[in-house]
Amino acid sequence: MQAKLTQTFVNSVKPADKLLRIRDTATVGLVLFVNAGGKKTYFIDYKKPNGKRADSKIGDASRYTLAEAREAAQKFLSSVEKGVDPSEPVKKITLGEFVKNSYEPWVLDYRRSGESTLYMLKSNFGFLFDTPLDEITIAQVEQWRGKRKRDGLKTVSINRRITALKAAVNWAVKRNIIETSPLAKLERLSEEDSDTRVRYLNDEERERLMAALDAREEEMRRARASHGEHNEIREYAPVRQFGEGEFTDHLKPLVLLSLSTGIRRNSILSLEWRDVSFADKTILVRAATSKSGKQYYTPMNKLAFDTLTRWRNQSRHTAPSNLVFPSPQTGKKMGDCRTSWETIVKKAGLEDFHWHDMRHDFASHLVMNGVDLNTVRELLGHADLKMTLRYAHLAPETKMRAVETLDR
Repeated sequence: MQAKLTQTFVNSVKPADKLLRIRDTATVGLVLFVNAGGKKTYFIDYKKPNGKRADSKIGDASRYTLAEAREAAQKFLSSVEKGVDPSEPVKKITLGEFVKNSYEPWVLDYRRSGESTLYMLKSNFGFLFDTPLDEITIAQVEQWRGKRKRDGLKTVSINRRITALKAAVNWAVKRNIIETSPLAKLERLSEEDSDTRVRYLNDEERERLMAALDAREEEMRRARASHGEHNEIREYAPVRQFGEGEFTDHLKPLVLLSLSTGIRRNSILSLEWRDVSFADKTILVRAATSKSGKQYYTPMNKLAFDTLTRWRNQSRHTAPSNLVFPSPQTGKKMGDCRTSWETIVKKAGLEDFHWHDMRHDFASHLVMNGVDLNTVRELLGHADLKMTLRYAHLAPETKMRAVETLDR
């Protein structure tokens, strides 16, 4: 049955012995169903993208006006014309799918810190990768945040990781992948503790750290030698032993370089051999890997120079574009060395000492040895003196010398 539906007609139509199916001649696809009990329901009659005909329910005619039903039908059929069937359940994109298929290509092309951003997302929020992007909850992130805080991760580091996650979700909103960010109301933690905290090693702690590193090297040498003997007895392939003066792996040279240059972990792990000038005894921290976004040079003292010389001599790939510290597994940029670092810190018995604290140690001892703050700022690559001022209290004699000039 066909008729030009009006609101009066819809209200007055009577039920029949069997289901009435009244097609609206004014709106293509809109159908009014009236069952034998008198219930009236709007449906849409349409052809699916696969060619089959189907009905999709709009709703009870007592809840929808005719105008609302027509609007719903037109919107529905418009989607069908574009190849989308609104009646089919929509498979929501997960955070992992979004990162891999959409965000990763963009962030690598348009953000200088793209690789570190992706590593930060994958290493910290992998537990959310199977969650639909728009169903991530603030409670989930707060639970992660609370655990990391209890583990001793600094507030500023926690905020940096969450900022990376929120930025990715906001990017999805701007590209109409999701309508709104589920993390929009998640607030940052106060970073007062991070702004004032300065942790450095005293002489006794430094000795313990070096002893733990040496013990680890010796243990790995013994393990390699034992493996070699095992293979020799069973006539397996021989195992290459560590040469005289070689490091057993990347950890000790990384720690020595961090303590003697103050270069941030991400920048050290991003170093390429062309950034190291053995002739000038300098290391270039490129803008692309510098937190400030500006390149700077840092000189190598004897320890840094000797460390990198030894490491270069035992490295297999030392072309200018090769990474200085590639991942032993992938050959690409290494992760954060968290497991091996935390193990060595524990063995050394160091309380509340994190990787970034080696940068504090570098700056603190410079200041305590009388180096002026502006030089320390340049060596750290700080954009301004504000961040460097946190070390000012370590040189009270400098202030004393200043006021003593008044005595003259």
